[in-house]
Amino acid sequence: MSEKQVSPAVKIALEFGPVFAFFVGYITTRGQSYMIGGTEYDAFILMTAAFIPVMGIATFALWKLSGRLSRLQLVTLIMVVVFGGLTVWLNDERFFKMKPTAVYSIFAILLGIGLARGQSWLELVMEGALPLTHDGWIVLTKRLAIMFAAMAIANELVWRSMSTDAWVNFRTFVLPFALFVFFMAQAKVFERYKPASEK
Repeated sequence: MSEKQVSPAVKIALEFGPVFAFFVGYITTRGQSYMIGGTEYDAFILMTAAFIPVMGIATFALWKLSGRLSRLQLVTLIMVVVFGGLTVWLNDERFFKMKPTAVYSIFAILLGIGLARGQSWLELVMEGALPLTHDGWIVLTKRLAIMFAAMAIANELVWRSMSTDAWVNFRTFVLPFALFVFFMAQAKVFERYKPASEK
């Protein structure tokens, strides 16, 4: 299937909609618990159970509309299914809270392995989505690997030391905003390492 253009608004809605839906669902049901099949589940567990298929549907819709999925999107979906599934199966919210740590750690490690081999696997994953020279991709990859590692550490610190409410707010708003600010802060890299054909 060839790649197709998708409206930026639709792409953002499909990528961040499930996370926001989880936030709204949790906020409106927190503090409640439900007895299902003789087992008591709190709102966080049930919202996690709902989040898994919603994330799967959104990812499938993005694939149908665009004709492709990035490796990052696939890894994220797999981690949602694995950690979300463990959360529901074991009735233990800690697994879902660990999911961002696992995702960001995997990304940081993979980017680091590529850099150790003198390659920017970010460039391969993004497939020319940004106009950068190879040196520019190396610089951006180094910085993003560090950023992912920092986000993994931050997630661990928050979920282990703060309330579930605090973690849900952190996951929904702080982590995406931090990544947005990171890319905005790379303006000088994009300008300095712009290919000659783009200047």
